[in-house]
Amino acid sequence: MPPIISVSNLNKSYASGTVALDDVSLDIEQGEILALLGPNGAGKTTLISTICGLVTPTSGTVTVGGHDIATEFRAARSLIGLVPQEITIEPFETVLNTAKFSRGLFGKKRDDAYLEKVLRSLSLWDKKDSRNMELSGGMKRRVLIAKALSHNPRVLFLDEPTAGVDVGLRREMWELVKELRAEGVTIILTTHYIEEAEMMADRIGVINKGRLLLVEEKDKLMKQLGRKHLKMELQSPITTLPDSLADYALTLADDGGTLIYDYDTQAERTGITRLIADLAAAGISVRDLDSQQSSLEEVFMTLLEGEVA
Repeated sequence: MPPIISVSNLNKSYASGTVALDDVSLDIEQGEILALLGPNGAGKTTLISTICGLVTPTSGTVTVGGHDIATEFRAARSLIGLVPQEITIEPFETVLNTAKFSRGLFGKKRDDAYLEKVLRSLSLWDKKDSRNMELSGGMKRRVLIAKALSHNPRVLFLDEPTAGVDVGLRREMWELVKELRAEGVTIILTTHYIEEAEMMADRIGVINKGRLLLVEEKDKLMKQLGRKHLKMELQSPITTLPDSLADYALTLADDGGTLIYDYDTQAERTGITRLIADLAAAGISVRDLDSQQSSLEEVFMTLLEGEVA
């Protein structure tokens, strides 16, 4: 099956000399969740806006469902739902009419049952007759999602969708994302909540200074770049590490009761067996062991540090 979105050699430069996108190429498969990570100003929103046809690229091509976003804009854009960072909804309009109007903009026939389903899934049905200006910030963001889903898109872009949303609403929104993916909707999200990307995404893309550094399956990325932390709880606290353990680069917790050993999961040998033996030889007894994988945030920071270097 061909990718639902194909980006080829995409560039965007401004008259000021700023390069927002630098030769970005990317294929996005139908039904996947792709998380796009990067610092502020990295090019995430520019990339999304270009794919959606809101920004004209300097060079390169984008197709959505096989339709070129430049030459077949209407066909391509009809497949896309976009939830922008900014809350841009008519303040005096009702929630239901906002969704109806957005659906009409795409030339879709009236379908009250579908819109009711969308609003109920976002816990907005009881607010359907409320004016947007009467809603909380979190509920307004839900209205943005309802607008984006109003015309049955095959692709949904979520640009910082949970910014300013409380924990409860955030969890409900991610449940909706899971349901949409189960229905075959392709979802591309940008987020500053890296733990959300770690929880939800199938693949991770990292962008910085307009360049796409990598796109990789989340689990494979964690395996390739992640490290593990071995936390060793000691039988008795110690104040200093013996010189015989200096080669292990161990970290001693402030209370003296825990040692932390970082090791590479891809190394031929982790050194754990030898470490435990050397600890025993130094008269240090270990009471409990706990191994933890590096978080996606740590992997992300490692990539950015490598880019700076």
